[in-house]
Amino acid sequence: MPKDIRTRFAPSPTGMLHIGGLRTALYEYLWARKNNGKFILRIEDTDVKRSVAGSLENIVQIFDEFKLTADEGPYWDNGIKERGDYGPYLQSKRLDLYKQHAHQLVAKGAAYHCFCSEERLKRLREDQQAKKQPPKYDKHCLNLSASEVKAKLEQSEGHVIRLNVKPGEKIGFEDVIHGKIEIMSDEVDDQILIKSDSYPTYHLAVVVDDYLMKISHVIRADEWISSTPKHILLYRAFGWELPVFVHLPPILSKVTGKKLAKREGEVSVRSFLDKGYLPEAILNFIAFQGWNPKSTQEVFNLRELVQEFSLEKLNKSGAIFDLDKLDWYNSHYIRDLDISELTAKLTPYLKQADINPENYSQEFIQKILALEQARLKKLSEIGERVRYFFEDPSYEQGLLIWKKSTKESILKSLESLQVFLQSLPSNKFKKNNLEDQIKKFIQDRGLKTGEVLWPLRVALTGLEASPGPFEIMDVFGVLENGKEIILKRVNTAIEKLF
Repeated sequence: MPKDIRTRFAPSPTGMLHIGGLRTALYEYLWARKNNGKFILRIEDTDVKRSVAGSLENIVQIFDEFKLTADEGPYWDNGIKERGDYGPYLQSKRLDLYKQHAHQLVAKGAAYHCFCSEERLKRLREDQQAKKQPPKYDKHCLNLSASEVKAKLEQSEGHVIRLNVKPGEKIGFEDVIHGKIEIMSDEVDDQILIKSDSYPTYHLAVVVDDYLMKISHVIRADEWISSTPKHILLYRAFGWELPVFVHLPPILSKVTGKKLAKREGEVSVRSFLDKGYLPEAILNFIAFQGWNPKSTQEVFNLRELVQEFSLEKLNKSGAIFDLDKLDWYNSHYIRDLDISELTAKLTPYLKQADINPENYSQEFIQKILALEQARLKKLSEIGERVRYFFEDPSYEQGLLIWKKSTKESILKSLESLQVFLQSLPSNKFKKNNLEDQIKKFIQDRGLKTGEVLWPLRVALTGLEASPGPFEIMDVFGVLENGKEIILKRVNTAIEKLF
């Protein structure tokens, strides 16, 4: 293993960061921290046409929210700034470096200028397709004389720079996950290194940057395995030592069994945060999307993940993206929040649901949220779960009927309960007092527990599933008009049964 461990995450600012990208970044971060190494954030922004405004800021801010602090690269401080000794860390600021290295390859015969027009390349592809040959450049411009190339360049004729792939060479590398991989150079095209707009292609830029930034481990999705032989040829042409390659298994859709794709739903990291998933839960979940610590422990904080992580425990097969499991993790982390943290995190979601906590006492709001804390899977659920505390519920008469009871028996129970509740002083509307007294009320009158508590809970909430009536009444009990609210809702239920 290399002495100095340096990993890098190198996203393109072409949209919101994908959940799979976050997993790659997490593994790179964990491996660097595990080995007292450096984790670098580099932005591959040379594809100008596909760049999306705000994407860079989104990437940097998400790293901050998830506490995956990069030792080098762009960071946010009232704007995008950079730190580190191997910058710039935006590829768009490194264009001269790529040109210099491409010209080095041309000088040693490892690359060449290509002046072929789009029309010629199109005809070449069509001819190869007709002959059922693999699409490859035919090295036409490699046969140009030095004087011909010079003349075309002096006339500013449009061109690209291609890698000169020699036939008959074996290209092999050892991947940490997939083992030894070999192909023949005959299968590799003379890839473009510098495009006609003078921008580098991914293949040249990634190799130059990884070498100059002293990256020891290239950890990336296994879709890049097919490109790795091209990169190895570049390493060979420059005379550079190879990094360690680690190609991660794909994250698979639970529905299709195929690679998780954007068209199957919103899978950006920001969308999960907006839905109310906590960063800690997301990290814990995606850590297991390709890694198995070989233990029964499922809940890990970031420090524990660093301690346990190893490349040897990465899986070769794809991981199923199971939202139910993510919900389980999120529920766990929500339950661990203290009430102040919970209130702060839930307040924006209450406001989205047109519920302004500032219009109510803190005690009332916190009792409501504490009541729902153990039931929440996502923070975004809170609005619909607690709306009945802030407005009269709406429901059908049939919801009041408990199991096989009759409308008449439910009506009788609620009318008796209404009279009983009216007799209680307002300061008795606390959970312990109410629970003891209502249970005694049911026993003394020979009523069925379900025929009292079920319609009472429905009357209070309008929901088929909710916390129990005693807990709900206890929350209303902190309000000056809590007793009146409860009686009003019981009366509404009685009217529905007439």
